[in-house]
This record gives sequence, structure tokens and C-alpha cells, in this order.
Amino acid sequence: MIQSNEFQFEQDIPWEDVGNGITRQIFGYDDKVMLVKAKFVTGGVGTMHQHPHSQVTYVDSGVFEMTIGDQKKIIRKGDGYYVPPNVLHGCVCLEAGMLIDSFSPHREDFLK
Repeated sequence: MIQSNEFQFEQDIPWEDVGNGITRQIFGYDDKVMLVKAKFVTGGVGTMHQHPHSQVTYVDSGVFEMTIGDQKKIIRKGDGYYVPPNVLHGCVCLEAGMLIDSFSPHREDFLK
């Protein structure tokens, strides 16, 4: 079983540049769950993609145009969304902000 340290401190976690105006920090995880912060600049694009993980996301700040399947909505600070496994989704950041993502199971591709 893999797992992160029990405690994560923001100042100790490096920001990883993932392109398209997005950086991320990986927080706690094990085989079943993972928490990730994704920071977007205005105009940043989370390209349309899908993965076998369930995803639940909280909008910590900013404004985003979010697409899940054939639905498109404007989401803001305090909003959230759920993406079922293998559903196409992506977003465009309209005002700089941060998304707090949780995945189940963990994203192995984020740990490489």
C-alpha cells in the first residue's frame, strides 16, 4: 500500500507546473483517495479529459467555466462538482482561482 505522510504543510509541498496556466500541489493520499490543489491563472485551461477515478471538487476561489459530459456551467468560490468515472470533463478559468480536487482511487499518474 502506498500512502503520504500523515501531515502535509503547504509551505513544504512544491507546486508542480502542469501547463496551460495550471500548477498543483499533491496533499494526502493512499491507494483509495487523494487530495490535490490546482491553481489556475486567468485563461488557464484544464483540457477535456477522462479518467477511471471518481472526482469531487470544491472551488476555493476564482470563476470557472466547467464542462462535464454535455453540461457546461459557470462555477464560483463555494461551489463544487462531481465527475463520475470515465466521463469527459474540463474547464476554462475565467478569473484566477484554486480548485481542491479529491480522487478515488488515487491518481497514480500524479505520483510519477
